[in-house]
Amino acid sequence: MSDQADYFHEKYGMTKTHSAVVEAMQTVAPCKALDLGCGQGRNALYLSLKGFDVTASDYNPGGMGTVDSIAQAEGLKVRTLVYDMNQAQIDERYDFMVATVVFMFLQGNRVPDIIANMQAQTNPGGYHLIVSAMDTADHPCHMPFSFTFKENELREYYKDWELITYQEEVGSMHARDAQGNPVQLKFVTMLAKKMA
Repeated sequence: MSDQADYFHEKYGMTKTHSAVVEAMQTVAPCKALDLGCGQGRNALYLSLKGFDVTASDYNPGGMGTVDSIAQAEGLKVRTLVYDMNQAQIDERYDFMVATVVFMFLQGNRVPDIIANMQAQTNPGGYHLIVSAMDTADHPCHMPFSFTFKENELREYYKDWELITYQEEVGSMHARDAQGNPVQLKFVTMLAKKMA
């Protein structure tokens, strides 16, 4: 079985594993992981392929069926969980939490509690990987997201963690504009380690 990041994309036609997840593999060793807002499971399935003990969570039960069926077909062990991040009620501890392109669909007033809950349920020495859209003076967000991070906002939430990667830069979404071009937005990409 290939361990390529695009394995599930090529075989099942799902969106490719997020590049930040692939890059995090240079730092994060296999451990107990939680993929928040997993959708069809592109990141969770990849992490399982790489030897992680993965829980894939999403508020949409439909996506969980896709994750279960692909994991079963591939002989992978991925636990699925229907979970709404807005509840901020993660009740197990993890070593690695992943939330790629999910914060922008959450309730903005819940974000402080969501991040506090994620941090509290991360074991010392554990990691968080967050990728999310931003809305800044130099690059206003024109998409109708319910939440976007401001400049340095995510950095402030993680001021007591070691920032392995912290970038705020323009990138492309999978969504396309009226002319068929990928939508350009400013994103924050952060890999942070909880101090032991």
